[in-house]
Amino acid sequence: MRAIRFFYPEGKKCTLTMSYDDGKDADYRLVEIFNKYGIRGSFHLNSGNLDKEGWVKSSDVKKLYANHEVSCHTVTHPFLERVSHGRIIDEVWEDRRNLERLCQYPVTGMSYPMGSFNQDIVNRLDAMCIEYCRTTVSTEKLSIPDNFLMWHPTCHHNNPKLMQLADQFLNFRFHMALFYVWGHSFEFNFNDNWDVMEEFCKKVSNYKEVWYATNIEIVRYFKAMRNLVFDVDNGMVYNPSAQPVWFTCDEKMHVAYPGVVTNF
Repeated sequence: MRAIRFFYPEGKKCTLTMSYDDGKDADYRLVEIFNKYGIRGSFHLNSGNLDKEGWVKSSDVKKLYANHEVSCHTVTHPFLERVSHGRIIDEVWEDRRNLERLCQYPVTGMSYPMGSFNQDIVNRLDAMCIEYCRTTVSTEKLSIPDNFLMWHPTCHHNNPKLMQLADQFLNFRFHMALFYVWGHSFEFNFNDNWDVMEEFCKKVSNYKEVWYATNIEIVRYFKAMRNLVFDVDNGMVYNPSAQPVWFTCDEKMHVAYPGVVTNF
């Protein structure tokens, strides 16, 4: 049996992604830091709060988050476990609609407001074509989630182990490591610790082995990877997706190109 091993795009060994909730106006400063260091992430917005005092302006959404992902966080930020089934659908569907009009692409990612979710909510999100949803449960691990609709991040940015986890990530000993940091940009103002994010981004930036990605890019890459069709002898592969996938066979790097059979 020939040994197949997957890699991130361009053969990169690991990936880093960030995730920030709500859409408060501190996002302006946070996005500036991310862009400075080439860090990328997903911003989960409550569309019902845009344009209010202290929040991002709706007219700025497309430009501000242009290098990142705009994602759902519901319209009004309720505890989803405490509202009716119909309200859950309205909150998510209307948030999608509002954000899609602003950013001009399908919005299919999400994070749970207050981290509130259960299996019934997960099932409803799946039916509404939400591709992933981030929880607030930190694992302190660099692992790939079993279910992207219950995507537990590595840690919050205030976690005392943040830099220690960054060191583990950057030793590149964990194959296809996934480092996922989350939080709220307004916390940096509240705690007066913008230096933490500046230091972290500087530390983890500019590594050729790292894929700096948004949440949705990671999800779609794994979908493409898992949908590859190999022959029984592992000598050819068909990629039915629109996403190229990198892998090694017996330690030689190959690319499964979209829509074709690749021999290796």
